[in-house]
Amino acid sequence: MTLDDIRRLDPSEIGSWPILPKMVALLILLVAVIFAGYWFDWRNQVQELDAARQKEQQLRTGFLAKQKQAVNLDAYREQLATIEQEFGEMLKQLPNKSEMEGLLTDINQAGLGRGLQFVLFKPDQSETRSEFYAELPISIKLKGNYHDMGAFASDVSQLPRIVTLSNISLKQEKGGGLEMDATARTYRYLDEAEIAAQRKAARADKKGRR
Repeated sequence: MTLDDIRRLDPSEIGSWPILPKMVALLILLVAVIFAGYWFDWRNQVQELDAARQKEQQLRTGFLAKQKQAVNLDAYREQLATIEQEFGEMLKQLPNKSEMEGLLTDINQAGLGRGLQFVLFKPDQSETRSEFYAELPISIKLKGNYHDMGAFASDVSQLPRIVTLSNISLKQEKGGGLEMDATARTYRYLDEAEIAAQRKAARADKKGRR
């Protein structure tokens, strides 16, 4: 079939066309129908299907994560109980407000017991508070020999309450001894009234910033 034969075909009489042009026309019509169906209907359905598949994958991932947590629930409970026990033990190492004076006396006695001379022992007037505890820095200055200062640091670390030494500096004295400047930090836990007051102040501050 030549190009002239194709040009002479009458679109209004497709039924009388030869078989080959008729098949080509039907093929073009089929492609056009499929494309129109995709563009006006199937495309949205495909997008919805992809979105549903993504959501299914997210739900599957979430389910597997929760299933893993459920399987390990007993282990998590045991771990939580251990953490609570350890926290309780640590809390016992923090004095309350009424015990702070006794702790300061213990630190002072640790130095005097090693034959050290206190030049300065000054608790800071202001505490640094966290959510459950307060930190009290104490500026100290001691005179003595190196061995006794080392023994004092060891004694402080073995006190039943938590005390740390920081910002330590040593200076040689003219008489042959040493002078040590340091900051002793001790901690106490806040009582329920202090925690409640602190949370109330935090809420008021947050509300004031809005």
